[in-house]
Amino acid sequence: MTQAPATPRNVRRRHDREIVTLAVPAFGALVAEPLFVMADSAIVGHLGTAQLAGLGVASALLTTAVSVFVFLAYATTAAVARRVGAGDLQAAIRQGMDGIWLALLLGAAVIVVVLPTAPALVDLFGASDTAAPYATTYLRISSLGIPAMLAVLAATGVLRGLQDTRTPLYVAVAGFVANGALNAVLVYGAGLGIAGSAWGTVIAQCGMAVVYLVVVVRGARRHGASLRPDAAGIRASAQAGAPLLVRTLSLRAILMIATAVAARLGDADIAAHQIILSLWSLLAFALDAIAIAGQAIIGRYLGAGDADGARAACRRMVQWGIAVGLVLGALVVASRPVFLALFTSDAAVQDAALPALVIVALCQPVSGIVFVLDGVLMGAGDGPYLARAMLVTLAVFAPVAVLVPTLGGGLTALWAAMTLMMIVRMATLWLRSRSGRWIVTGATR
Repeated sequence: MTQAPATPRNVRRRHDREIVTLAVPAFGALVAEPLFVMADSAIVGHLGTAQLAGLGVASALLTTAVSVFVFLAYATTAAVARRVGAGDLQAAIRQGMDGIWLALLLGAAVIVVVLPTAPALVDLFGASDTAAPYATTYLRISSLGIPAMLAVLAATGVLRGLQDTRTPLYVAVAGFVANGALNAVLVYGAGLGIAGSAWGTVIAQCGMAVVYLVVVVRGARRHGASLRPDAAGIRASAQAGAPLLVRTLSLRAILMIATAVAARLGDADIAAHQIILSLWSLLAFALDAIAIAGQAIIGRYLGAGDADGARAACRRMVQWGIAVGLVLGALVVASRPVFLALFTSDAAVQDAALPALVIVALCQPVSGIVFVLDGVLMGAGDGPYLARAMLVTLAVFAPVAVLVPTLGGGLTALWAAMTLMMIVRMATLWLRSRSGRWIVTGATR
């Protein structure tokens, strides 16, 4: 059977197949993750308002703690994909094991910090006197599952690097189903209340981690990779992840500043901001799925020494990012009235949100470029540049956002500042991609 000639059209089709094959399951897995919190909220909400408020505070703390360590997935994906491209599957899985060991160590450290400080952390987040005991209970129990959560992040990175995004989807869906069932049984059947919800989530997360570890261990045995912790490898994983940690913390700071500014604008504006932010996060899942594909594909091309293939894949993924952004923007504009009605019937909140939603819609093509190039540079292992670029973005955004209430701007002005933030990110990432300095071939960067 003769192979089709490598015409530009055939190359685009090959890239399209790779992107779709990796991005669609990745999107499903990303969407499944917040469903854990939704399931917990739905079940705990029937226990009472104080319990639900406590869950909200504890979940916010846990989400922040876990999201800070998302570099475990990103850095591991890039490192494993490079070795896959170089044809060294043994080294790829060994690198993945180093990431998993790092995740377990960090998870253990988080437990040591959270267990004794849980009441103080809950108080810091402003929990009421009635909600605080429930938040503390949920936080302490759920913290026991953090090593499993972080191991899941690292193992997900291993499989993405191995060009497998289907297994994480299956595990995420199974974990969501198990979490819902366990919560219902332990909260109501066993009468454990909010503690039952926390234990259900811990058990589900541990089960997901076990499944991932079984998959990775089988791969390690198949290719003769060692499973023992290697101090040098763990240290290298931490060094690769450190710049991405700076990037993530800077992004979290931007979102926290935006929420703090919105709170100063008034009740209607902060309510509208939370609705818009939830939509913004949902749209980010779709674009982040392409970025995840970018991490795996770019890492593989660079590991194989194919710089031209990496450039071509980057160009095609940017086109995908723009196209998906345009579609998402059109959907936001078309669904604005219906979307807002799902969250609130307050006319003041709707009036505040409508013009800001238009800005969010117009920004989606820009967001598409940002997410894709972010993924491309992560796949290339260009973490130090990403850290510097995000610090620059934070430095531009913070003073502009803080001036919004001072200058009499409302929520629309705040989301204009958010759009400026995305434009700055796009500029820094675009300049880097055009320079070609991110293209470093070989099994390691």
